[in-house]
Amino acid sequence: MNLSKVFRHTKIPSVGSLVSSLSNGIRVATENTPGHFSAVGVYVDAGSRYETPQTTGVSHILDRMAFKGTTTHTSEQTQAILESLGGNVMCASSREAIMYQSAIFSQDLPKIIALFADVIRNPLIDPAEVAEQRQTALYEIQEIWQKPEMIMPELLHTVAYKNNTLGNPMLCPEERLNTITPELIRDYMLTWYRPERIVVAAVGAKHEDVVELVNKHFGDIPRSPDFNSHFSLPHSITSSNYKQSKTSLYKTITTAASSILHPKSPATSTIATQKAHYTGGTLLLDKSQPHTHLYISFEGLSIHDPDIYALATLQMLLGGGGSFSAGGPGKGMYTRLFTNVLNQYSWVESCMCFNHCYTDSGLFGIMASCRPEYNRALVDVIAKQFESVTSYGRGGVTQLELVRAKNQLKSSLLMNLESRMVQLEDLGRQVQVHDFKIPVEVMCKKIDDVTLENLVSVARKIIGGHVVNEGKGTGQVTVVAQGNLNGLPDVAKICERYGLGKHSGSKWLR
Repeated sequence: MNLSKVFRHTKIPSVGSLVSSLSNGIRVATENTPGHFSAVGVYVDAGSRYETPQTTGVSHILDRMAFKGTTTHTSEQTQAILESLGGNVMCASSREAIMYQSAIFSQDLPKIIALFADVIRNPLIDPAEVAEQRQTALYEIQEIWQKPEMIMPELLHTVAYKNNTLGNPMLCPEERLNTITPELIRDYMLTWYRPERIVVAAVGAKHEDVVELVNKHFGDIPRSPDFNSHFSLPHSITSSNYKQSKTSLYKTITTAASSILHPKSPATSTIATQKAHYTGGTLLLDKSQPHTHLYISFEGLSIHDPDIYALATLQMLLGGGGSFSAGGPGKGMYTRLFTNVLNQYSWVESCMCFNHCYTDSGLFGIMASCRPEYNRALVDVIAKQFESVTSYGRGGVTQLELVRAKNQLKSSLLMNLESRMVQLEDLGRQVQVHDFKIPVEVMCKKIDDVTLENLVSVARKIIGGHVVNEGKGTGQVTVVAQGNLNGLPDVAKICERYGLGKHSGSKWLR
């Protein structure tokens, strides 16, 4: 086979990454790093952000239906294949991706790619199996609702992006479970599982071998009729040995509903290109619990924003953890939230900074928990921590803190990438979003380039509610609280008093 007629590829010399595109739009990405086993994944640009009121919850059930049998293999036969591969195969759905991933012995590369192709292209979706997974999902949902650390991030997104895109629930709502039918799942897959929305990634395998196998098993999927040429990304990545301007994943997602079996649907096309609109808001859930759990957040940055490295450094600088985080280095004990909150207030059970990044928006904030009698004090403590990183000098961010945070961020990045599965997901998702892999050397250089002025400027932009993007967010604060809320003050008003979020008295106007 003359593979040069099937795909084009571009080498990224700094890390040995290769990215190719089949003629139908499927992208293949590899890093042939040495090791005793390989990791392979298929990443589909689908997920809860692309669901409608009619399809809410489909992604959740869909990932549970993976490997439950196909039209060519029974459920038992599929399980036998999984067991022969060692059983280290999984499927997971998120807001912007549905991921099929595996860690295998290198000689099993043909078998796992064939399995992924069979599961994705020929799913059985048996009505009895769907009914069983709906029941299992019900238990899962009920259990998650009993764990604040798991359900609170979901509620946060629902409030922050009310009734749109990233605010769509990842967990299927209980009232929606019985509406998830095999036909609905098939229609969803037919709509969104298009070749230009699929990336196949492999780590520890030869690029030519992977491309040939992907072409064999995925290459005959029809190209979407209105699959378009690439457009440039708004931000290119440059370094001394790496300069490349590639395309945004959104170049092709207008083709979402244009399969050869369905006419083009303007409604679905609109969903595919709709930008996340940050609304902000407040949700209070008064429940009998030993601790009050509080999340305060603002709209963050998309992964395409050049300030994303400064924001990641800010998250590392704030850090935090739980009340048992003082076990030694590496557990957050030198970060601001540990030093200034956990180490100062014994009644704080946990306090941690979080940063969620997506293709067109993000969420940045602090979560904390305490005993209910300290509800009022907790809000002031968090607000002061936000305010403190918007200035230099006494009480503000110092150069020493910045250097430590940058070193911690680079260390965390490099150590995480030692994991085959982390390396795989990083490769697959980056190619899915950027259309290329950003070398780790470039990331470290970008982190090194973050200055104190840059960090404080980004903090003021985020915490002041001044993020500007196509979604045209409100800039208002997002507050979610759960527990015994007696004594909890109006959090939004306290944030306003400290100048947090966009309002008439906002500080740091740009």
